[in-house]
Amino acid sequence: MSVFKAIPRRTVLRGLGAAVALPWLDAMRPAFAGPRADRPRRLAFVYVPNGKNMADWTPKAEGAAFELPMILQPLEAFRDDLLVLTGLTADKARAHGDGGGDHARALASWLTGAQPKKTDGADIRAGLSADQAAAAAIGDRTRLPSLEIGCESGAMAGNCDSGYSCVYSSTMSWKSATQPLPKDVNPKSVFDRLFGGGSADERARARAQRKSVLDLVREDAKDLNGKLGKQDQQKLDEYASSIRDIEERMERAAKLPEVKPPEGTARPAGIPAGPGEHIQLMSDLLTLAFQADVTRICTFVIANEGSNKPYPFINVPEGHHDLSHHGGDKGKTAKIAKINEFHVRQFARLLGRLKAVKEGDGTLLDHCMIAYGSGNSDGNRHNHDDLPILVAGKAGGSVKSGRHVRFPKETPLNNLWLALLQRLDVKLASLGDSSAPLEL
Repeated sequence: MSVFKAIPRRTVLRGLGAAVALPWLDAMRPAFAGPRADRPRRLAFVYVPNGKNMADWTPKAEGAAFELPMILQPLEAFRDDLLVLTGLTADKARAHGDGGGDHARALASWLTGAQPKKTDGADIRAGLSADQAAAAAIGDRTRLPSLEIGCESGAMAGNCDSGYSCVYSSTMSWKSATQPLPKDVNPKSVFDRLFGGGSADERARARAQRKSVLDLVREDAKDLNGKLGKQDQQKLDEYASSIRDIEERMERAAKLPEVKPPEGTARPAGIPAGPGEHIQLMSDLLTLAFQADVTRICTFVIANEGSNKPYPFINVPEGHHDLSHHGGDKGKTAKIAKINEFHVRQFARLLGRLKAVKEGDGTLLDHCMIAYGSGNSDGNRHNHDDLPILVAGKAGGSVKSGRHVRFPKETPLNNLWLALLQRLDVKLASLGDSSAPLEL
């Protein structure tokens, strides 16, 4: 029997002046390895705002014999790939004496498990988010450590929710307690970040320009540091750390082979006019990023927390947030359910795209963990217990999917994130308010 030498992961095809990275191939596994050995696992977090109509979300039966309620019915084709998780709590989204601001706290604490500081000034503070914990551990294996995308732009300053900075209600990813990572809502710029845009000369000029700007900023920071007090010096140090991080990412990207999108993939023209088309385009870019192994970590904010977008194309002309304060009105809860079902349909489409990509003896979805949910449960009550949470994908066979699992009340949501991080070989004793990894 012949034994073929494994192909290195960074093998490239060279020709016509281009270096094109290969997608993940079976030949990149060690000889005699099992069918999923050394296969990269990917992790994405997809967020939807304002909670759910929980009566039409939560399955009645537990285990594998559950039936999908109305809102979840678009996921029927993915039942065997799905975990429906009930009973998880984001305790740090609660007020704890800080008064109003449930929407801001819901998104800021969803991946951090940290109580965001109530401020609309520059002294924002939350915590390290699960995606960035993963990026810090495995981000050096790909061109981009992580990808942050969304479909609704949001301010990074100002008061957006009862005295909370707008950054809290528009940002899911936090590199540190004081470093939120803004999302990109333009498919064109996301595509360029993944695969590069323009000619080789244009990209080289852009890199040189960014580098020259970073040099100037670093020198200015050095000159300024001696004139500041301790607190400002600390802030400046954090700023300098951000600059160094950008430099390191630029240097790493320059050393890696150029990644080309799959043949036939067109560069997006910009932001689509329709919300559905926008979500679908971003979902396709997420799929491409995982397929080409440009990154293995992604956060995707479908709409900002507290979003008041209308949905006239599904006969819901009222604003989402306004409707979420339904007061038990059956007409309003029915419309909320329609918005919820629309979002789930978009999620189902994303899963379909991932499942359509063959990878070894399985699919791309088989090697993913795609978490979906909200930091609010019932938008009218603004409660943060019994959250609507899904996880799709089998993580290379390490997740037993196809079940509805009900956890004890007050089980920290961050226990789930710890369990998912473990499957990426990210070793963390705790994250935010976690107590122990969930059994999945």
